[in-house]
Amino acid sequence: MERVNAYLGKHLWLQFVLSILCASALVMLLYPGHSALSVVLRTALISISGIVIVLIGRSRERRAAGGSTNSLVSLDRKLRKGEVPVDPSEREAMRALVTQRLHRTRHRVAALVLLAVLFCAVTVLTALTSGLRQTIGFALLTGIFLVWIIGNGNLQHRRLRVMQAALDGDSTSARSYRNGNQQGGSA
Repeated sequence: MERVNAYLGKHLWLQFVLSILCASALVMLLYPGHSALSVVLRTALISISGIVIVLIGRSRERRAAGGSTNSLVSLDRKLRKGEVPVDPSEREAMRALVTQRLHRTRHRVAALVLLAVLFCAVTVLTALTSGLRQTIGFALLTGIFLVWIIGNGNLQHRRLRVMQAALDGDSTSARSYRNGNQQGGSA
């Protein structure tokens, strides 16, 4: 899994392609009858704004990590594993990356509430205007997505806080987090 993460981290275009294909498959499952090509093209067109936002964020993270994709992937791997960099320049790059990600997620609770409201509203509107298949599909998607985004968001935020504390000198919390990751498995 680590090699897959590293490969996808280096090749962002592959993440976009896989996301568009998965979204297209979901749309074709919920709304059968449209041609695969038209669904993929529509999904790609709708995804362009999200892709642009991800690319802008990625370029900022790459600058914070020292300017290269490889250094960003390396720092991200260390952040996931809870490894505090030893090299002073790498520590500074990690500090900049953690600071930037914490700043970017400062409104995460409000964003999660908004996402929950939007997903639930879409599910209710789908129930009012579409068939049983679409309603069940959107209800499952809403439930799974909200559980995943809240759990993953909390995990990432905890990792950032622990790394920030470790970089600022509080190594006890970083050590306990690393030990918990090794005992409970890594995400």
